[in-house]
Amino acid sequence: MRELVWPRRGLLGSGLLLIVINRLAGLVLPGSTRYLIDDVVGHRNLALLTPLVAVVGSAVAVQAATSFALTQLLSKAAQRLIADLRIRVQRHVGRLPVRYYDANKTGALVSRIMTDVEGVRNLVGTGLVELIGGVLTAAVACALLLRINTTLTLASLGFLAVFGVLVSKAFSKIRPIFRERGAIHAEVQGRLSESLGGVRIVKGFHAEEREATTFAAGVMRLFENVRKTLTATSVMSMAGTLLTGLVSITVMTVGGRLIVGGTLTMGEFVTFTLYLGMMIAPVFQIVGIGSQLTEAFAGLDRMHEVLSEIPEDVDPARVGVLEEIEGHVLFDAVGFEYDPGKPVLRGVSLEAVPGTVTALVGSSGSGKSTLIGLVAAFAKPTAGTVFVDGVDLGTVRLDCYRSRLGVVLQDNFLFDGTIRDNVLFGRPDASDGDVTRAARIARVEEFALRLDQGYDTVIGERGVK
Repeated sequence: MRELVWPRRGLLGSGLLLIVINRLAGLVLPGSTRYLIDDVVGHRNLALLTPLVAVVGSAVAVQAATSFALTQLLSKAAQRLIADLRIRVQRHVGRLPVRYYDANKTGALVSRIMTDVEGVRNLVGTGLVELIGGVLTAAVACALLLRINTTLTLASLGFLAVFGVLVSKAFSKIRPIFRERGAIHAEVQGRLSESLGGVRIVKGFHAEEREATTFAAGVMRLFENVRKTLTATSVMSMAGTLLTGLVSITVMTVGGRLIVGGTLTMGEFVTFTLYLGMMIAPVFQIVGIGSQLTEAFAGLDRMHEVLSEIPEDVDPARVGVLEEIEGHVLFDAVGFEYDPGKPVLRGVSLEAVPGTVTALVGSSGSGKSTLIGLVAAFAKPTAGTVFVDGVDLGTVRLDCYRSRLGVVLQDNFLFDGTIRDNVLFGRPDASDGDVTRAARIARVEEFALRLDQGYDTVIGERGVK
C-alpha cells in the first residue's frame, strides 16, 4: 500500500484538506440551529436571523465547491492509477517465463491484469480520504457534543464502542472471503475464455450443454462467496440500525429529563441531536468504505503475487551478446524437467549445422517441442548445456538473442488484424520489401495475393476470417 499512497501524498494531502474544509463547513448548519431556536425564536431576535442565514448559506456553498473539487481531483487520479497499474502488471506478466503461462490459465491472467487492480480507486480515490474525513468528522462532532452535555454524550458513546468491536471482527473475517472471490472469478473467467476460444471443438463434440453446466457451477460458487460477504454486511447493517435506535432512545430519555430539569435548553437538545447524527453517520460510512477497502486490499494481495514473480530476463548470468547468429546449435548431454523428479529429456546430445535441416521425429510427448523451446530459450535445461555458435545460451541476454531468432511453432497463432500486421509482428518497423520477402519465404505470398485486399486483408483472431 505504501508504494501506492506515498508517491501520491501531495494529491492525497490536497484531498484531505478539501475533505476537512467540507466537513467543517457541514458543522455550521447544526450549530446554527441552537441560535435559531434559543435566540432568534426564543428571544424574538430577528436581527440575528439575516447574518445567521448568510453564514449557513456560505457554508453550504463551501461544501458544494469542495465536494466537486474532491471528486474531480481524486476520482481522476484513481482512474489514472488503475491505468498505470494495469500497464505495469501486463508489462511484468509479459516478462515472465513460459512456465508461468503453462501453470496459469489465460483468463485468470486477464483477471489479474484487468480486475484485481480495480479496487485501488478506493485507496487513492475518494474512499481513503472519505474514511479519514469520516473519522475527523466523528471526532469533531464528539468534541462538540461533550461541550453541550457530557452525560448525554457518554451515554451515547457506550453503544458506539460496542458497534466498533463488532465491525472490526467482521472485517477481519471478510478479507479472506474477498481473496477467495478473486481466485474464483479468475478461474471462471479462465474457463470461459477457453470455451470461447475453442468453440469449434465444443460444437464439434456437442459439448455446449456441458460447458454451460461447468460455467453455471463456477458462477454459483461466485454467488455463494458473495452471499457470505452480504451476510456479514447485513449483520453490520442490522447492528447499525440497532445502534441508531438505542442511541435515539437514550437521547430521548436522558435529554427529556435534562430539559425538564432545566439543565438543557431546547436549542441545545436539537443541536445535540444534529451533531449526534453527524457523529453516527460517518460510522455507517466507515462500514461501507471499510468493505470497499477490504476488497481493494484483497485485490492488491493478488496483484502483488504476480509482481513478486521473477521475470525471465532478470538473470545475472545472462550478460552475453551475440552480434550475429550463424545458427550452429549444439546440445551437450541436455536434460530437462517440467516438474522436479519427472525428466522429459535425458542426456540429449545433438548438433544442427548452419545451412542444414534437422528433423526431430518421435511420438507425441517425446520431447520434440521441448527441444525447440530450449533452443528458443523459453526454458533453461536442468542438466547439460545448449550452445549457439559455441556460446552457452544460458549466458546470453534474451532480448539480444530473440531479436535475431525466427520461430515457427507447431500451432501458429494469428492476431486479429491484417496479414501485413501479422507478418510485421516481429519487426514492426520493417519495410514493404521486407514484408514481401518474409511472406515469400514463409509461403504466404501466393495465398495473400489471391485475396482481394492482398496483404491488407483482415484475417481475424486466430485467422478465423
